[in-house]
Amino acid sequence: MTSEFRIPGHEPTSVGVMLREDFLEPLDITQGQLAEAMGVGRKTVNELCGNKRAITVETAFLLAKVLGTTPEFWINLQIINNIWGAQHNEKMQELLKKATVLVAA
Repeated sequence: MTSEFRIPGHEPTSVGVMLREDFLEPLDITQGQLAEAMGVGRKTVNELCGNKRAITVETAFLLAKVLGTTPEFWINLQIINNIWGAQHNEKMQELLKKATVLVAA
């Protein structure tokens, strides 16, 4: 299998930073306005902006609709961050060392 994602060598831009700095701030949209447009609670948007909540498929579709993007944009951003985080997580690296290869790449 080949990867469709290019995982950067440096920490990628987080979902929260992207949402705040590339959408909310330049478009002068408050978290409350975004929450209302999405039909979710302000806490949900606040947690997304603070990187305390991951993007789900449902959230990706809602963000795409209200911000004029695509669900893939948000899901891909989340996946890239998840993979980068796993690659730099000591516990994950220990698990990988213990894993046994069943099929060669």
